[in-house]
Amino acid sequence: MSLSRKEVEHIALLARLELSDEEIIRYADQLSAILEHVAALQELETEHIPPTSSVLPLRSGLRSDEPRPGLDTSRALQNAPDSEKDQFRVPPVLD
Repeated sequence: MSLSRKEVEHIALLARLELSDEEIIRYADQLSAILEHVAALQELETEHIPPTSSVLPLRSGLRSDEPRPGLDTSRALQNAPDSEKDQFRVPPVLD
């Protein structure tokens, strides 16, 4: 598929680009090559390929999700500058 000069100018207008005559010619060739490549890709038979297919083995970078005990209150508050009734005590933000 070959793009005309007018089509490239329209694309440039949509992208808010000011192109010189040389750029219009160069981009017409480049965009035409891209569209030809996409057209070739569209001809490939991909119905038998699952959408999540990959050449890499499936593996998770995350550890398994297993419940564990959390911090006890005294340990959570040990570095707090101020606490009261087993809670963090912070200065008021609003009056």
